[in-house]
Amino acid sequence: MKAMIFAAGLGTRLAPLTDTMPKAMVPINGKPMIQHQIEKLRSFGFDYIVVNVHHFADQIIDFVKSNDFGVQIEISDERELLLNTGGGLKNVKKFFNDGDNFLIHNVDIFSDLNLKDLYNYHCTTKNVATLAVMHRESSKHLLFDEENRLCGWRDLKNDKSIITIERDSYNEMAFSGIYVCNYKIFDLIDNTGSFPIIPELLKISKQHRIGGYIHDNNKVLDVGKIDVIRKIESEGIR
Repeated sequence: MKAMIFAAGLGTRLAPLTDTMPKAMVPINGKPMIQHQIEKLRSFGFDYIVVNVHHFADQIIDFVKSNDFGVQIEISDERELLLNTGGGLKNVKKFFNDGDNFLIHNVDIFSDLNLKDLYNYHCTTKNVATLAVMHRESSKHLLFDEENRLCGWRDLKNDKSIITIERDSYNEMAFSGIYVCNYKIFDLIDNTGSFPIIPELLKISKQHRIGGYIHDNNKVLDVGKIDVIRKIESEGIR
């Protein structure tokens, strides 16, 4: 099985730690975040992993090259331009083949979600992409219908909404930073350069099925602050 780790972010919320290292190399329980994610993916059967890099890219490249994690690791180099989550995805097309399904995992997301279950579920659907989502507090929610099809997005803080499919009611859930795509996603993304992925998925959802995978019984932590690192270390979340 194939996967991608988004590891190119600047990690500004983790400063001053990220003043001298990339977010992906920030240690948790003595191991860099990137190592935790590689080992987690491997434990669920993923043996081919693409990692994108930008901020202090050489540190990540040197680390993965100097360690044998028992999986094939490829580098998507964004040192010249940070491509964001949408451009970063579009840029890795060359690493995958027609017909492939592959999982995408943000380097700073720690959870006890069974990644193989998510991957296998996606493969049983006709979804172009399947997003891991939860009913939890968040300033931004994705909107799904009764069949768990993506229909829109809502910014609760600024009272803004984007509706791509009209329904009488919506199930509002927070995105967990983990999802599975089919190779055809590359042909449906029409933006170029640096851009976020959620607006692209919303555009795609008008004509193609983007699904949700609800995992309310799992723990999910976004390593956006140093105190979250301490929480992960104390609770043993990987």
